[in-house]
Amino acid sequence: MLSNTAEYALRAVLHLAGRPTGAWTHVSELARTTGVPRNYLSKTLNQLARAGVLRSTRGPSGGFRLAGPASELTLDRVVAPFMGLDTARCLLHDHPCGDAHACEAHTRWAPVARQVHAFFGATTVADLTGGAEGAAGALSSLHRSVIDGDTP
Repeated sequence: MLSNTAEYALRAVLHLAGRPTGAWTHVSELARTTGVPRNYLSKTLNQLARAGVLRSTRGPSGGFRLAGPASELTLDRVVAPFMGLDTARCLLHDHPCGDAHACEAHTRWAPVARQVHAFFGATTVADLTGGAEGAAGALSSLHRSVIDGDTP
């Protein structure tokens, strides 16, 4: 459902949300803590800055930080620059799936897709950084929620 780039963006944003307000973080530190290759992460972070999710500045004391409060930043907004959630893509075929052209899995997949979409739209970065063990814990929490069928 999420591209690698969108997942990397979530990891980086969750890490930045855990930093003191206004603190700049270098790409090299983010790459090390998120496990994402530095050059790839740098491009991802610059896309987030162009989208208004992050602020960036150059120089030895520069880096990246959240553009606004984590409590106002939804997960949907973080992944949007990277094509967002692909909940309409068919699980079995290479085309969109919907009520008009449903595949064999659509009836069971549609409620899960709606649940994931609702989770990303209603969950802020602050919601996850309050109790999650970093980005991996946050994404694992989403995975458990979808697998267990809990309402986000």
